[in-house]
Amino acid sequence: MKVLLIDDSRTMRNIQRSVLGQLGYTQIDEAGDGQEGLAKVASYEPELILLDWNMPVMDGMSFLTTLRKQGNKTPVIMVTTEAEKSRVIEAIKAGVNNYLVKPFTPEILAERIKQTMDRLKKPSGAAA
Repeated sequence: MKVLLIDDSRTMRNIQRSVLGQLGYTQIDEAGDGQEGLAKVASYEPELILLDWNMPVMDGMSFLTTLRKQGNKTPVIMVTTEAEKSRVIEAIKAGVNNYLVKPFTPEILAERIKQTMDRLKKPSGAAA
């Protein structure tokens, strides 16, 4: 599965890349902000996006709303320090598929990815 990491912190991208590698994901690309991320989505065509909220140039919410307005349905997991319930609700309304608060363990990231991908496999009309 092709994964795109969008985070302004190189350290956080390295941590995510390492955890994803441990989970067996090897096709990984990175972007340092939302604007770069939009360009990568077009060329890389990821099957999953891990997205930070707070970034310069274009933040995660701007990236997400732009992505969804373009009709792109790629699953997005917001990986952020933003833990307030109102922020989680805002992200869900904008079209995020799952939410993960930093810091996180490899096990929690693996579970969020599994939850997200399993939800997408369910046929429409199936009970959640």
